[in-house]
Amino acid sequence: MARVVTVSHSIVVSVSPEVVYRAVSCPADMGRWSPENLGTTDGAAREPAELGSEFVGRNKRGMFRWVTRCTVTAADPGRRFAFRVHAIGLSRPRLRGPIATWEYRFEPVEGGTRITETWVDDRKAWPDSVANVFDRLATSGSTFAAFQSRNIKATLRNLKRELEGSR
Repeated sequence: MARVVTVSHSIVVSVSPEVVYRAVSCPADMGRWSPENLGTTDGAAREPAELGSEFVGRNKRGMFRWVTRCTVTAADPGRRFAFRVHAIGLSRPRLRGPIATWEYRFEPVEGGTRITETWVDDRKAWPDSVANVFDRLATSGSTFAAFQSRNIKATLRNLKRELEGSR
């Protein structure tokens, strides 16, 4: 069976696309919503990241911790924010290669904004069988698609709770 390489979920929040964009486009703050991301290593990216800028994300899964180097690939205020993960490591992102792309789209709807978060598995060169074995080891039994689906839903719920609670 071919692996699923794209997962996407949406939620509607009762704030403007510009407010949502400002929150999501600050990589240092992502750890407030994500069950896996802890923000950035330096915490300096508290302003919206610009197209082409890089940041090092901190991550956790259970007791395991790692960092990733990311490059912003889309920074369209109020519409779209995306970044590509292209290096990984335990204390420094030394191992380079295509890992994943994360995208956030913001669509104005009546009473607020529809946020769509998308994860794309960029490990296209990996054979499906190898990726599936690795994924199940790394996620304690899930494919990355199933694992990221749960993470995206949790992130969107947490983001909605914070944005709507801060009004």
